Amino acid sequence: MSFTFVTLLLFAGLLLGMLAASEIGRRLGIARIARDPEGLPKGVGAVEGAVFALLGLLLAFSFSGAASRFEDRRHLIREETNAIGTAYLRVDLLPADAQPELRDLFRRYLDGRLQTYRNVSDVAATQAKLAADQALQKEIWSKAVSASMRPGVPTPTAQLLLPALNDMIDITTTRVVATRNHPPIEIFFMLAGISVVSALLVGYGASVNKNHSWLHTLVFSVVLSLTAYIILDLEYPRFGLIRVDGADITLEELKESMR
Repeated sequence: MSFTFVTLLLFAGLLLGMLAASEIGRRLGIARIARDPEGLPKGVGAVEGAVFALLGLLLAFSFSGAASRFEDRRHLIREETNAIGTAYLRVDLLPADAQPELRDLFRRYLDGRLQTYRNVSDVAATQAKLAADQALQKEIWSKAVSASMRPGVPTPTAQLLLPALNDMIDITTTRVVATRNHPPIEIFFMLAGISVVSALLVGYGASVNKNHSWLHTLVFSVVLSLTAYIILDLEYPRFGLIRVDGADITLEELKESMR
């Protein structure tokens, strides 16, 4: 079952839950009015205000955090491109006979990095590709150290090349950690729960109207459900409709420049 299909099901479930909660709240309000001629209880505005304020804060922080993490993941792709490109250029500092093999390893490594995040829904395949990337990193590092330590090779060669390789290797760990950086699942449950409670309060408050307006209830429910869907989609930018795949173009362009 695809991630997009699951998130759409969650969106539909939240939407239906909010519509149901609004209708339940409306009927509870109508029943209260029927029992008490004075109508709905007074002085509950503060409670409703607190619930809606909490919902607004939770939506704002969740959306802001998801958007920020989305942009961070895009920037990490650009940073990895710069790190690989810098290390590749500094191979020029090595003896001429050591350069062809290292350049070939760099091309293979870049191909691997492009493939690693192409199909992250296959966890086993992604883990295997990450392991292959690490093996190539070790090989590149070993051959670069060996070549830079040859007799007659200037000392600045190692001082310039090895830190660049280290940055190239470190960014891969940073990207892996970024893909796993998400809010606790309890936050999403809390967001859904408060949305349903808010819909209940909206329906309860609207029960004083003789003619029930489904338009307002529907708009309220759709907007909140859609916002929750976008937040979830932003959190997993390699799975859903909103994706960071477009940022991979920088790695593709670097690959072309290495030919």
